[in-house]
Parts: sequence; C-alpha cells; structure tokens
Amino acid sequence: MIGVFKTNVVCEQDAKLILGECTDFFPSWQVNFDLEDCDKILRIDSFSETIIIEQVKNIVTKFGYAAELLND
Repeated sequence: MIGVFKTNVVCEQDAKLILGECTDFFPSWQVNFDLEDCDKILRIDSFSETIIIEQVKNIVTKFGYAAELLND
C-alpha cells in the first residue's frame, strides 16, 4: 500500500523528526519527504500493513503541521 500526503512542512529538521516518529510507530514503513514539491509530499510505502491515515495526520500535527491524503 502507498499513501501520498500533501503537507505544509517546510523545515528539513522537522521533516526528519516526523520521519523518525513514523518509523518508530511503524518500523516496516518506508517513509520520505519531497519538500521541493509544491505540495511538500510525504510518501509512505507499506508492504505488510495498512497505512493508518489518522495516525499519520496525528504524527504530523504533533509537530505543528498538517497532512492531507491525496487521492489517485
């Protein structure tokens, strides 16, 4: 399963903290940011688990940002 989120993360340091938090909760996820994209994309690849959208939003919100799942 792949989840692509539009965010308002602008700080590389905060992006790293968010990535760390995501992998702490879900170690099997492959998570990365594309802060150069206009939508500040957070991409999650999960090969063994369902991506819990609300949990991802909660993690991003914890750091003062917002995330919205982009539909295909």
